[in-house]
Amino acid sequence: MSAQDDVLVCDRVVRRFGGVIALKGVTARVRRGEIFGLVGPNGSGKTTLVNAVTGFYPPQEGRITLDGQQINGLKPYRIASMGVARTFQNVALFHGMSVLDNILMGRHIFMKPNPLASLFYPWWARKEEIAHRRKVEEVIDLLQLAPARDEHVDVIPLGLQKRVELARALCAEPRLLVLDEPMAGMNQEEKEYMVRFILDAQEALGLTVLIIEHHMDVVTAICDRVLVLNNGEEIAQGPARETIADPQVVEAYIGKPRDAA
Repeated sequence: MSAQDDVLVCDRVVRRFGGVIALKGVTARVRRGEIFGLVGPNGSGKTTLVNAVTGFYPPQEGRITLDGQQINGLKPYRIASMGVARTFQNVALFHGMSVLDNILMGRHIFMKPNPLASLFYPWWARKEEIAHRRKVEEVIDLLQLAPARDEHVDVIPLGLQKRVELARALCAEPRLLVLDEPMAGMNQEEKEYMVRFILDAQEALGLTVLIIEHHMDVVTAICDRVLVLNNGEEIAQGPARETIADPQVVEAYIGKPRDAA
């Protein structure tokens, strides 16, 4: 596997918060077209690593590259414009707005405000708006959101809200899609739907996906490879099923047999 196949590379990433070392030299490579899982107990550093990748908490040491270009140190909006889109553990939709309007917000990185374009809208800006709306309609169809398109996001179920957030991220046409616990708070039926939509989107759009997930059945079902963190350190990395079964991983989740007893 050559370096050209790596979309994202995190090389010995360190992140401190005061005296707490949240990431202790973490290294990971996310290959083009795969679903790469980040797993570990609460507080293990998963979201901190994602926030380092997306520019919210830049690492103090180490290097992060996207398609070979260093991105640590760049502002989040710059990283987003380079093709990194994400969803959040706690749903971060625009309340008081419809499903359609929330999804349209995913196109903001392609929109270039121009007073002249607004002045001559019928001849200039209208064509661009139609193109943006066409892309949004494709994503709405892909994620089967048409029945809810005019609903306010405040009144739709959590599972549907999560799907809207996924749709908004897809409308940014990412080369790396980052999903932070997309199944959190869902019942079994909603989880199954979300798994299907993630797989459908990956296949239809040729996505590379980095996903944080606590549900091990989901991880083994959709992830090609996983990185397991505990206390900010890597304890295992490799193909999903065999890595999840690693004794160190099992111990990190449920403790030693004596502790469990």
